[in-house]
Amino acid sequence: MVRYHNNSRNQKIAEIVPDCGLINNPEDMLEIMVDAAYNGCNHIILHKMSLDPGFFDLKTGLAGEILQKFSNYRMKLSIVGNFTKYKSESLNAFISESNKRGDVCFVGSLSEAITRSDQ
Repeated sequence: MVRYHNNSRNQKIAEIVPDCGLINNPEDMLEIMVDAAYNGCNHIILHKMSLDPGFFDLKTGLAGEILQKFSNYRMKLSIVGNFTKYKSESLNAFISESNKRGDVCFVGSLSEAITRSDQ
């Protein structure tokens, strides 16, 4: 299920509700992106629990493959969750760098994701 939100600039954002199933590969993400774009969204909000755990193990390449889709199609992504349990220095550096750039951000709450979509 998808919920739609509007940010302060009245831009439409698609939130993928966590119980919609696990995103296991880039093709799953691409289907979501196409649907969101068709519905007028250029920003997607995902919850951490919607992503295959391999996403957070950078050695699998899953994060890179999925995030490349967002870059190719010029769509923004916010991932909502608590990321403090991850002790990988490379993952934490990746999260920090992503948050600085802003096209992909890792946030703690839905409201923060909506606010970040204004940037």
